[in-house]
Amino acid sequence: MPIAINIQEFLELSKLHPVLDVRSPGEFEYGHIPGAHTLPLFSDEERAIVGTAYKQVSRESAVNKGLTFFGPKMKELADAAKKINSGNTFIVHCWRGGMRSASVAWLLELYGHKVYLLRGGYKSFRKAVLESYNDEREILILGGRTGSAKTLILKEFIKLGEQVIDLEALAHHKGSSFGALGEKPQPSQEMFENELFSHLHKTDKNKTVWLEDESGMIGSRAIPKLFYEKMRGSRTFFLDIPFELRLNYLNEEYGKFDSEDLKNAISRITKKLGGLETKTALEAIDTGDTKAAFEICLKYYDKTYDYGKNKREPKTVVICPFDALNIEGIAKEIIKMSSSKINHIER
Repeated sequence: MPIAINIQEFLELSKLHPVLDVRSPGEFEYGHIPGAHTLPLFSDEERAIVGTAYKQVSRESAVNKGLTFFGPKMKELADAAKKINSGNTFIVHCWRGGMRSASVAWLLELYGHKVYLLRGGYKSFRKAVLESYNDEREILILGGRTGSAKTLILKEFIKLGEQVIDLEALAHHKGSSFGALGEKPQPSQEMFENELFSHLHKTDKNKTVWLEDESGMIGSRAIPKLFYEKMRGSRTFFLDIPFELRLNYLNEEYGKFDSEDLKNAISRITKKLGGLETKTALEAIDTGDTKAAFEICLKYYDKTYDYGKNKREPKTVVICPFDALNIEGIAKEIIKMSSSKINHIER
């Protein structure tokens, strides 16, 4: 018999054994447990037929429909599972831990595999995701105006042994109007939340986790409200980098992209830049003067960031002025400051 496990047991065992998600391809695409393998019992169309039979006719009718689809696929499913894992053990789940996962578990056991079943299925995982944002943990925020190379500094933190979660990497977006350039399409909101939970779960709760300062939205993905509130209440180390250095960094980072993509990004913030500034920035792109275009945009983003920073409790913000973008040096200095528990520094 398959061994039913709760979500906490699942989170530990999934580090050791492959997870098979037997929901339909559409369900998996919308949101799934990070690292899970898709092994659909039904196609999206077949799932709709079974669901309709259950709602409009009877449970027995739905089971009969399901068996009609399941029977011819049994060997194919078993072979697919074997390709995923040549070992002997699997963890299986569906939406609520019902007939779909039970059917695949039965099949895999028939082939001699050991099977764990996630009690409550994917729904129990989602419950754990949403509840996790209440967990107590120390969060520190790396802030700074646009162009302060915060992402590079966070990567340096990792090299120096710090725990870091890169929210922009999870969201496939760097936050500004230019943030989608060079990135994969953004995940669904549900998948973004799942990835955040997965990364948080891998961290040591007794140690600090560093995050980049963000607005509530990263592109079209929202940071979960409870978690965002924790971020806003956490100590923030604000990188005060000279305008010209940040402008040069932005030009190097984004100036390499196609001019039409840059113009589209600028056009998206026309209402915020104003008609004249937008026109000037677009003309600068056309003449190849990307730095002049970014200068206009950077002045707008500076005002926006300063407005958000000023809404924070001043005692939680540590001002960290640097006159050069020395990534390694800045990272070491910030870590040193975070350990000292001071509230303000001056240079």
